[in-house]
Formats: sequence, C-alpha cells, structure tokens
Amino acid sequence: MNRSVQPIINELKNIDIQFPVRTKFSNGIPLSIINAGEQEVIRMDILFAGGRWQQTQKLQALFTNRMLREGTQKYTAADIAEKLDYYGAWLELSSSAEYAYITLYSLNKYFAETLEIVESIIKEPIFPEKELNTVLDANIQQYLVNLSKVDFLAQRSLLASLYGGEHPCGRLVEEKDYHMITPEILRAFYEEYYHSGNSAIFLSGKVTDEIVQRVESAFGNAAFGNYQRPFPKKEFPLVAIPEKRIFNERDDAMQSAIKLGITSIERHHPDYLKLRVLMTVFGGYFGSRLMSNIREDKGYTYGISAGMMFYPGSGMILVSTETDNEYVEPLIREVYREINKLQNELVSADELAMVRNYMLGEMCRNYESPFSLSDAWSFIYTSGLDDAFFARSLQAVKEVTSEEIRDLANRYLCKETLKEVIAGKKLS
Repeated sequence: MNRSVQPIINELKNIDIQFPVRTKFSNGIPLSIINAGEQEVIRMDILFAGGRWQQTQKLQALFTNRMLREGTQKYTAADIAEKLDYYGAWLELSSSAEYAYITLYSLNKYFAETLEIVESIIKEPIFPEKELNTVLDANIQQYLVNLSKVDFLAQRSLLASLYGGEHPCGRLVEEKDYHMITPEILRAFYEEYYHSGNSAIFLSGKVTDEIVQRVESAFGNAAFGNYQRPFPKKEFPLVAIPEKRIFNERDDAMQSAIKLGITSIERHHPDYLKLRVLMTVFGGYFGSRLMSNIREDKGYTYGISAGMMFYPGSGMILVSTETDNEYVEPLIREVYREINKLQNELVSADELAMVRNYMLGEMCRNYESPFSLSDAWSFIYTSGLDDAFFARSLQAVKEVTSEEIRDLANRYLCKETLKEVIAGKKLS
C-alpha cells in the first residue's frame, strides 16, 4: 500500500439497510426482529401509543412511564434496581409526543431473568405514593434549575409563541403541575394506554429462537391490560401570537439564548427530504454557513445550529445559539444575511458536494449497528413512514440541485414570519 497516494473516493450508490423480519403474535402485537451483531447481547423495545398528545393533564404521560420501575406487585423499586444491576442489564424509560418506550438491554444468557422483571413492570405496576413523591421532588428541583438557564427559557417561549396555549407544544409546565400528579392520575393513564392492543415490540441484537419464544410467552400469547380499540388521533389548533420578537429578561444572565423559529412541513411532505439538505447547508453541520460566518468569522458564539423538529401535525424550523448579551442584535442580523444569500445565490458545486458527502456519511454511520437499526425502524413505525424512506433519503441527497436549494430557501425560510425569541439580560 502506497500511503502517499490518496485512496479512491467511491460514491455511495445505495444504502444497504437490513430490513426487520416482521410478524405478529397471536394476541395481535406487531413484532419486528433485527437479528444482527456478533455479541451475545439483546435489546428489547416495547412501545405503547401513549404520550403527551394523549394525556388529559400536564406531566401525566411522562410520570406514568417513569414510575413503572418504582414498584410492582412482585418487586419493590430496590428489588428491580438490584436485580437489573446483578444481571448486568440496563432499563431505559422514555416518552415522546405520542409514544412511551420501555427499552431493555440484556445479556442473552440472563434474558429470561431480566424479561421477568420487565413483564412485571409492564403488567402489574403499583405506582407507590412514597416513591412517586421522591421522584417528583427530584424533578421539581431539576425544573427549578432549568428555569435559571436561558436556553430552557427561550425554548419554552418559542414553542408557546408558535403553537399557543391550547396546543400540547404550547402548554408550558409550571411548578404547580408537579404537585397535581397523584398515583390515581397515573394509574388512569396506564389503564387506558398500556395494554396489548396499543403496543409494538422490537427485538435487536443476537436474536435467537429461544428469545423470541420467551417474549411470546411473556407478551404475545394472551391479551393483557384493559384492551380497547385504538383511539382516534387528536387534532390541536396552532395559534401563533402576532408578535415577531419575544424577550425573556433575566438580569443575572451572563449571556443570552437566541431561538429563531417558524412552523413548517411534516416528514411526509414531498419537499422534506431535499429541505434537509438546505438545512444542513444553512446550519446542520460544523462547516455550515451559520458556523462559518457567526462562529469562525465573527466570533459571536461557540456554536450555532439550524435544523428541523417534528411534532404530530407539524414541523418546526429552528435556529439556536447562545451569545454574549452585546452580540444579540448583530448575530441576528447575520442569520438574516445568510438567509438572504441562500434565497438569492446558488450554492456552489464544491459546497454542495461537501454537504452531500457529509450527509451520506452520516447515513452510513446511523445504520451500522443492530441497535441503531432498531432505532431507525422504530422511527419508521412511530412516524408512519414506509420502508422506502431511507432509499428516498439517499436519492434526495444525491439529486438535489443548487436551484432547488435556492427555491426551497425562498419557500420555507420566511424572514417575515420567523419568530425571534431572546432570553437574557436586556441592554439599555
């Protein structure tokens, strides 16, 4: 090998993503299997369609999920923690807009023992009041700490200004909301959404026939929970406030957080995949326009990013950064300057090639391990996308033109309706 000669760069022609093996248990629960990897490790994801979009009270979905591990009819919270630790397992509980996730990482040889714990957590939680109060106290303290962070304040204000108080994104949590959470409120949410008719299971890693049989025995043979027909999706109006600029004053802030945002299209929209390329050029990687200008050239910030966030029924374009209080106005001006350039000038062939290579490299990295594949396919499931999404993503990155990027910038980077949210010290 002659190391003085640069290797040939081969263009990525397609993404060879391993498809899951899909089936259904006899009780109707969908099962997706990604059998990959050499290590004797298994990951099991159990999804329930119950997030904050379905809750009737703030924080209800979050703490229902969080409290599953705090005690069951068979195990105390200490028992659960001790047994998982003894078997070298890891349990993650999380919730999103529309789903709750219970994720178990386990060694294959101890899967039977760890599965028994997860089965108890899902089928017979008791939501003990003492443990709930402990969890609530810890979360209240974290909430109060967050209130001192300008980035947290700016994000809350942006969501409220774009979506309004009747929308789940705009319903801001206050300290009093934590005190209104009770075991009865969590149990009611659990009874409604945590059942076999509202769930899906993903298995990834070294998936053996024995493991599938054990999961079927635990969750797939009979219905569990209060089985109900699926609920219709809830629709919420978006009511943006008329003000363009929203300021959250904090006199003791050493620097200001800036969030510029606008509601936009969903992932199902035909423009979405090429809009991703525009957002990467704009502020989606370290060499982006915003980073090159505002960080490298002007020195206004250590980091600035632009990207998209998604909620049921809408997307949001977001520019996010923190800067010294005195640089707030010049920084915002530079953001608009970069938008103007994208709307009026064509991205050069060299820059577009660099962005393409970056995005294609990220695609390869994102789908190279069994667990990242599980993340990818559960994303497809929860987003309601089809199996061709990844292939279309590749084609969009490879085929998008500079003219299309300019057109997309004019269509979606609307300076007139872009909200400007600042949290920090107001300079006179």
